[in-house]
Amino acid sequence: MEYQGVTIADLYMLVYSEDPEYKKILSSLKEVFVEGWVRTNRDNGSIGFIALNDGTCFKNCQLVYDEKVVEDYKTLSHINTGAAIAVKGKLVLTPQAKQPFEINVDEFELVGDVAEDYPLQKKAHSLEFLREIAHLRPRANTFNAVFRMRNTMSMAIHEFFQSEGFMYVHTPIITGNDAEGAGNTFGIYTNDKNPKTDFFGKEVALTVSGQLHVEPFALAFRDVYTFGPTFRAEHSNTTRHASEFWMVEPELAFADLNDDMNCIESCIKHCIDVALHECRDEMDFFNNFIDKTLKDRLHHVLHSEFKRLTYTEAIEELKKAQQNGHKFENNNIFWGMDLQSEHERYITEQVIKGPVFVTDYPKEMKAFYMRQNDDGKTVAACDLLVPYVGELVGGSQREERYDVLKKRMEEVGCLNGLEWYLDTRKYGGCPHAGFGIGFDRLLMYVTGMQNIRDVQPFPRTSDKIKY
Repeated sequence: MEYQGVTIADLYMLVYSEDPEYKKILSSLKEVFVEGWVRTNRDNGSIGFIALNDGTCFKNCQLVYDEKVVEDYKTLSHINTGAAIAVKGKLVLTPQAKQPFEINVDEFELVGDVAEDYPLQKKAHSLEFLREIAHLRPRANTFNAVFRMRNTMSMAIHEFFQSEGFMYVHTPIITGNDAEGAGNTFGIYTNDKNPKTDFFGKEVALTVSGQLHVEPFALAFRDVYTFGPTFRAEHSNTTRHASEFWMVEPELAFADLNDDMNCIESCIKHCIDVALHECRDEMDFFNNFIDKTLKDRLHHVLHSEFKRLTYTEAIEELKKAQQNGHKFENNNIFWGMDLQSEHERYITEQVIKGPVFVTDYPKEMKAFYMRQNDDGKTVAACDLLVPYVGELVGGSQREERYDVLKKRMEEVGCLNGLEWYLDTRKYGGCPHAGFGIGFDRLLMYVTGMQNIRDVQPFPRTSDKIKY
């Protein structure tokens, strides 16, 4: 069957547009040709209805086929869910119906049939079940919406930083350091498996962060960012951790912690705004079927001022909550403790009732590169806490003072191998700051999905790899 094809996304755009030129094009479309996959096929004996999705938008297109028109009605009526078909037919506007248009089928072609054991049928499937068929789950409504959102959020990140004058830097996947000294890295070896004499002549690993490598570029191009995969060898079987995930890591030259927080707020608000306005169908789906408070929460954050609270003030608020009878699962509250998710959520949901930056953490809790405050106890760091999830973004002003940074690196034992990083403070250094956004966690936040495995195409955790 040969015919000039259109996409379902094009048809929706033409139908909903108020542009006179688009209306003219729409009025000229008498016959259309579409290709896609059958979502449902319902036959009442003489007239049948197919919900077709061609991958270009979240919405389906309704095909109507009549036994008086279609030559092989019986074959068409028995085409199963999941099959790929091509259809030529008449475009009929139906403004009074649930869908704004339908296609009355004249001819069809079965492009790719499906076997009888096709696991995706017209019924609800658990997310756990769908994780076992990651190669097929993009066809399910939930994951169709999730991965559309992942695409849109990826573009939103680039659009934001490019519009703000940042330069995109590709930082290496293979590195000789583990950034924050956590030690949870995936080593890389060739077949002789001796890291000392192997390919690179030293121990190397998959990167846990692009930050250290992007910082030198900030000292040449001013504002830069890297956006790519990172890896952590952690046996952490939680809903928020994965062994492979993507990080957004900007770096701002001639900037302090306040500049950093201002940039974080603008970036997060931009991403939320894009999600709400460019993925309306997907957001409606998430709000109806995943989390019925999702859109309200995102609108609240979008239109909120991001408050600022020091770590010391946060501890005082948690102690005050204890005194008033609030019970935390981790109820041992003291200055110097690492805030758990329940503490972060209490601060943002009960104390601030909105997004908040917690700043000035104890230096022992944070990485060596964070700028030490004048009190000698804290560093110029921030975590953005938002209702429902707690921490969403972490950032800091970097330690630009050569002597102070060197002393701190010696204290934590990470100077060996990072002499080049220290050099950036010796040769024309300046105050600078940056932050990291866990892209997959950002996706969880804007979609309402509860498990990081459900926002990644092929999740990598400490389980056996199937794909």
